Amino acid sequence: MHVAPVGGTAVQDHVALAEIELCGDLIIAASAAEDRLSLESIDEVLKVAEERDASCAPD
Repeated sequence: MHVAPVGGTAVQDHVALAEIELCGDLIIAASAAEDRLSLESIDEVLKVAEERDASCAPD
């Protein structure tokens, strides 16, 4: 049996961690909502408008 070494050898996938955090945010928002989340609510939770504004901003 092969056992992973103890210590700082863990690899972190920052994109995957960010996606997991966004999924968690959506789950929390959906559980707090009285009805289904609208597309606008989902965009707000995922901060889509902020990302769009940041990518369209002049350099």
